[in-house]
Amino acid sequence: MLSQEDIKNIIDRSIINLDLKGEPESLYRPIVYMMSVGGKRIRPRLCLTVFNLFSDNVGNDIIYPAIALEMFHEFTLIHDDIIDNSDTRRNQPTVFKKWGPNSAILSGDVMMMLACKYITFCNKEIMPEAMRLFTDTAVKVCEGQQFDIDFEKKPFITMSDYLSMIGLKTGVLLGCSAEMGALIAGVSREIRDALYKFGYQLGLAFQIADDYLDTFGDQQIFGKKIGGDIINNKKTWLQVECIRRAEGADKECLDMILEMGEDRSEEKIASMQQLYIDLGIKDDAREAILDYHNKAFEAISGIGLNEIQTQRLHQFAEQLIHREK
Repeated sequence: MLSQEDIKNIIDRSIINLDLKGEPESLYRPIVYMMSVGGKRIRPRLCLTVFNLFSDNVGNDIIYPAIALEMFHEFTLIHDDIIDNSDTRRNQPTVFKKWGPNSAILSGDVMMMLACKYITFCNKEIMPEAMRLFTDTAVKVCEGQQFDIDFEKKPFITMSDYLSMIGLKTGVLLGCSAEMGALIAGVSREIRDALYKFGYQLGLAFQIADDYLDTFGDQQIFGKKIGGDIINNKKTWLQVECIRRAEGADKECLDMILEMGEDRSEEKIASMQQLYIDLGIKDDAREAILDYHNKAFEAISGIGLNEIQTQRLHQFAEQLIHREK
């Protein structure tokens, strides 16, 4: 069975070896750039990790579908950066800042089509099911992004709203990644469903960790400016929980912070960070991450995985919840 380092190396080499050149060059250069500036590549790694729990026959029929998941994810990031007007990602200029929004949109569209193409490398007997899984997931991710945009116009949302939104934005793609690996490995529907739930719950933990790092991370390690969610009044786990808890003077402080404009961005970030600390939200966010991590493993507790298989999934999950970027 492959180690996480082995799996990372396979994915990294496979992405480097992709033939992404074409004409016009201005369409393909942003794709090469986006796929080469790093990233955690957790979706293809999860897909290959799950596949390798059941099969050692690692070939193009699993590698290309795994890369498809990363290609789709990177496409969503290009469009997400346009929506959020983000200057940097992974400490590098975003695609639309380098080439403009029009080129960024078109290059992102090509990445979506390439992702569909790569899915077709799987065994032809399962191709219709693999494509259904992928396209259903892609639609849900877009639904989640629209909910995220819609929520920005609302003064507050419930935690149920938030969890539903991140389930669509993040959870379903990790669920798809786990199930895709299991589907290509040829395991039963019951095991595939359980592994989808595993990926989904892990996705919730991952997104809450992302919210946490956007507020309390190290910018040089995290790869983008800290506090962007606070400046944009983005509905994160921390903000939603803060609105739920704040009363009296804390509520007045929260309302004042939310009203601060970009001209007071540094003050706004520092004030909100302190309020999160005072209300215990910083510590409880870490607890929420661990809670969803535990739920992920509860989802696969009854499907007959042996100790080594379970250990491999723990090794993957630990890298997500104890990360700094």
